[in-house]
Amino acid sequence: MSLQLEPTAEDIQGRRLYADMGVKDHEYDRVVALLGRKPNFTEIGMFSVLWSEHCSYKHSKPLLKQFPSSGPQVLQGPGEGAGVVDIGNGQAVVFKVESHNHPSAVEPYQGAATGVGGILRDVFSMGARPVALLNSLRFGPLTTPRTRYLFEEVVAGIAGYGNCVGVPTVGGEVQFDETYDGNPLVNAMCVGLIDREHLQKGVASGAGNTVMYVGASTGRDGIHGATFASEELSEASAEKRPSVQVGDPFTEKRVMEACLEITKSDALVGIQDMGAAGLTSSAAEMASKAGSGIDMNLDLVPQRETGMTPYEMMLSESQERMLIVVEKGREAEIETICKKWDIEAASIGIVKEEMQLTLTFQGETVADVPVTALTDEAPVYDDVPSKEPADFQENQQLPAWQPPVNDHNETLLQLLSQPTIASKEWVYDQYDHMVQTNTAVMPGSGSAVLRVRGTEKALAMSMDGNSRYIALDPYTGGKIAVAEAARNIICSGAKPLALTDCLNYGSPEQPNIYWQLEQSTDGMSEACNTFGTPVVSGNVSLYNETNGEAIYPTPVVGVVGLVEHLDHITTQHFKSAGDYIYIIGDAEPAWGGSEWQRLEDSRISGQVPELDLQLENERQQQVLNAIQAGFIQSAQDIAEGGLAAAVAECVMGTELGAALTMDDDASDLFAETQSRYVISVAPEKANKLEEAIPDAKRYGTVTKEPSLCVQTTEGRTLIEQSTDHLTHVWKGAIPCFLKSKA
Repeated sequence: MSLQLEPTAEDIQGRRLYADMGVKDHEYDRVVALLGRKPNFTEIGMFSVLWSEHCSYKHSKPLLKQFPSSGPQVLQGPGEGAGVVDIGNGQAVVFKVESHNHPSAVEPYQGAATGVGGILRDVFSMGARPVALLNSLRFGPLTTPRTRYLFEEVVAGIAGYGNCVGVPTVGGEVQFDETYDGNPLVNAMCVGLIDREHLQKGVASGAGNTVMYVGASTGRDGIHGATFASEELSEASAEKRPSVQVGDPFTEKRVMEACLEITKSDALVGIQDMGAAGLTSSAAEMASKAGSGIDMNLDLVPQRETGMTPYEMMLSESQERMLIVVEKGREAEIETICKKWDIEAASIGIVKEEMQLTLTFQGETVADVPVTALTDEAPVYDDVPSKEPADFQENQQLPAWQPPVNDHNETLLQLLSQPTIASKEWVYDQYDHMVQTNTAVMPGSGSAVLRVRGTEKALAMSMDGNSRYIALDPYTGGKIAVAEAARNIICSGAKPLALTDCLNYGSPEQPNIYWQLEQSTDGMSEACNTFGTPVVSGNVSLYNETNGEAIYPTPVVGVVGLVEHLDHITTQHFKSAGDYIYIIGDAEPAWGGSEWQRLEDSRISGQVPELDLQLENERQQQVLNAIQAGFIQSAQDIAEGGLAAAVAECVMGTELGAALTMDDDASDLFAETQSRYVISVAPEKANKLEEAIPDAKRYGTVTKEPSLCVQTTEGRTLIEQSTDHLTHVWKGAIPCFLKSKA
């Protein structure tokens, strides 16, 4: 569309063209009031993306404020590309999670790949070298061809990008449920390391300094990507394919290396990724944070397509691009670095004192907008209607679900073959998890662990979230989401430092959905305060709906922890025959949202397991202290599938087995009661362990015989399975589904 053919300001208003960009009538009126005139086509495009839910958090910002975001370890909380946490010795860990849900629904390979690329740039824009990638994925049941296609392509996109760029993909989670049939979730997390002295921020300060464009040239891919991410999916969403960016990991690698070199130069003033909303967001946000403005000449923007308009250039979300501000007169230093890495560098503007973002094109001013109008003045809705769904209290009053008294052997095998519990080896075998050679604990354990090179420390990292609990009880489920992720970190021998989150929900304009968001963030916030784990970064992804049907509320929590000494690294697998098996915490007959309930009833209902945050925190500290004291050989938290699934995972991958004795009660074996662990302990340290953790009870022994045997106190056998058969069922489930032609 040429400038001559672009709609006029009168057309935009009269034909309500702004509505096609996701701008509501009252929001358009607000734009007019802020500008003192009607916006032109480029200007309303810029407002539409920066005022979208994806960029402005206009419905969720009031709720996010309740999250604790500070602490003695926090060097940078929310507001920059990623959160930054001190790990001592002048070093810090940098991390964040982002969503790429809608793009992955319509173009799964590129949607997932560019999600990885974007989160990498968020981390290295801070001056940190990315050392690990993780992901949290949600799909519908693997019984349908479309889900199998989405699953295979998303995993291929993650692998294709991450493997090529040379950052190991070391962990994550995958879950399957009908609620994600039309709207899969693809959340990508990146963790980086930095020397504190090299920490950078995205600011455009210093009048007269030069604004430079670094990286790949601009095309028409990804235009209105931020708007697309802020609306529900429908049958017409396939038409949105042009909104999905196309990634080039080899360019990303060169951009990353160039930027890491640039961030060590004192010529650099500020740097930010051109992510959602592209040039618009990076320029406006950098200027806003610095209290300045920018004059930009769009004729100087590197372009890979002919005839691009200002609207297209400002809204394009082409990948592998960065915006930087450099001290005036030192542009050549940046150009030299970029030439070394064979990427483009162009001076496209200057910083000015007046807080205006002014764009020129072919000698004309094509946009002139107050920076604060685009950023600080974005609407924030703090009076969103919220209503507890009518069925919530009805569900809470239901009689407790009673599991059928089935064959315990068969129940365990069925649980292990459920795709949510089954081995994700098919997924992570496609990822390079050893590149950079720092990976100490590989995918497949509760947490990944990476050595911090040159030290005796390591970083543990995990992602978690159980949406079924939150669908039934958002407040309790929110607490559980944080607690489960923290338990994974504890079981690796690390102290949780802080967390990042990705809040995936339906439309906040629906009162029942907003109530879910309110309640679950309340629960998450309470858990974060109790554990002393501030939220230092994150993302909100709303409007995850297909033809009016919302997904389960799905907050995904990513936690990073510090292993103070490499000797403390702990995994879930049993280590030696003769070791004692202890269970920490008693089972309760609470089945709401459990994997067994879902397996038997094909639905979820009732009350979810209770969570006592003080007890949870106490046990976390006890287990970590016992690991650090050398009392514990292995540690595994009890989650989906209960104790039986947890113990089975402790023997799989070993040549060992386990013999346990317990009451003849299904709760003991399959309940998902919170704050529980399975640990193994050398016999000579058993007394010290029992002193350190009073709630630990000995239930059995690790055996040389590679089988899992569970008997009652009366001698009746409940479970008897060989380790090989358990492993075969567990590892074969997902490949079997994918081979199905049904």
